[in-house]
Amino acid sequence: MLRDIVKIDEELCDGCGNCVPGCHEGALQIIDGKARLVSDLMCDGLGACIGHCPHDAITIEKREAEPYDEIKVMDLMVSKGANTVIAHMKHLKDHKETGFLQEAKNYLLAHDQQLNFSATEVIKDVHEHGKGCSNNTAGGCPGSESRSFTKDNQAPVFSLAGKADSELTHWPVQMHLINPAASHYKNSELLLAADCVAFSVPDFHSRYLRGKKLAIACPKLDSGQEIYTDKIMRLIDEAEVKSIQLIIMQVPCCGGLHQLVQHAMSQAKKNVPVKITVIDIQGKEITSI
Repeated sequence: MLRDIVKIDEELCDGCGNCVPGCHEGALQIIDGKARLVSDLMCDGLGACIGHCPHDAITIEKREAEPYDEIKVMDLMVSKGANTVIAHMKHLKDHKETGFLQEAKNYLLAHDQQLNFSATEVIKDVHEHGKGCSNNTAGGCPGSESRSFTKDNQAPVFSLAGKADSELTHWPVQMHLINPAASHYKNSELLLAADCVAFSVPDFHSRYLRGKKLAIACPKLDSGQEIYTDKIMRLIDEAEVKSIQLIIMQVPCCGGLHQLVQHAMSQAKKNVPVKITVIDIQGKEITSI
């Protein structure tokens, strides 16, 4: 499938660092005097970094992209040196991508004799990263750091008697911030909800969210919704979600979210079942097909 990816011209880049704060996932870092994309996995292609580059060294290229492959990424990263490899692996660790991180470690150990740096020293550096530090987002926004959690190790949102615990198992959930390549979406049951739904349905968590992975959006107020179509396509084709449950409000603007899903489905390579639930403004389910 076609995907928007950040491309950096290292001849033009002078390492000023103006682009780094614009990347909310921290996927851009200054390493060895140049801007580096340390995480293709976390680059969403929005291009928020472009306007901050005074030398036009950053562009967005649309190219055919295969599902994320950590081994192929490591092939590229090792060519850029130990510091880039370390930054990449720390980024995986920060975003709790433990499966990909283990693949990266295995790659280094298997190729240790061919590297121009010590695999064990790199792994040790990554292992020590984050100890005693409360913010490991490497320049990204802490609020959009990708993370997964289970109910077993999740502190209850409400602990008073009679209050329900949260059924949310990952973060972030807003469509502009989610990453379809995040491991928690892989082979999941996707719940795509309009922003207002959770405020209208009193038992939203127990009734709809339990056992599903969440993404939320507002088809009326959100800008850049063409990104949503791309992300839904990637959730279908790359994350291989098993199904999509779309929950919208009984208001005209919410139909736009249904149209986005239909558009993504028409372009996706795979078909998944889609269930549509409509909620009235008093929080009652009036349609479910």
